[in-house]
Amino acid sequence: MNQKMTTDCTRRALILGAAGLLTVPLVVWAKPQAARILIMGDSLSAEYGLPRGTGWVALLQARLKEQGIDAEVINASISGETTSGGKTRLEPLLTQHRPTHVVIELGANDALRGLPLKASRANLLTMINDAQQAGAQIVLVGMMVPPNYGKRYTEDFATMFEALSREKHTALVPFLLKGVADRPDARDWFQADGMHPLPKGHPIMLEQVWAALKPLLKAP
Repeated sequence: MNQKMTTDCTRRALILGAAGLLTVPLVVWAKPQAARILIMGDSLSAEYGLPRGTGWVALLQARLKEQGIDAEVINASISGETTSGGKTRLEPLLTQHRPTHVVIELGANDALRGLPLKASRANLLTMINDAQQAGAQIVLVGMMVPPNYGKRYTEDFATMFEALSREKHTALVPFLLKGVADRPDARDWFQADGMHPLPKGHPIMLEQVWAALKPLLKAP
């Protein structure tokens, strides 16, 4: 093939390609979708009594950036929130943010108010179902209550989270305050109210959540 024929063939291929008549396999490198992590929590996740940026949710955003994981954290936690309030607020938040992951850290305020566990369980189940139907993966964060609530209530409260996690196949944090509330010098790790950890406790809380959340996130 002489130079003129080669030039003509190249020109014809360019014209056909521009007209969409030349079929050429294309490899498109699509950027993976960034994760959106919606946190539905109470004061333990809302930085109650803490300097801004020192709570475990803020530390989570920093951890994701450090590890090169493309993800946005949306903290929809409210101090004093109950499972009933979370259930009511979740649906519009799912529509607004379209999260890929939902972390549910609710239930402690139900216990403080003496609400029936049956109602708390039903509310959490509805939240899990709604989030899963929206396509999100779930991390259910468990809590424990002091023994003065009574042995049966204390045990039933703790196992509620485990049972829901098994039933709905979610990731589970067995106890958010593990390593903080159960240490010998625990009183030195809490604010004056004895309920909310000091800033030094939140990196430990992050590790509890991170162990459950990280396997659900795509590697960078």
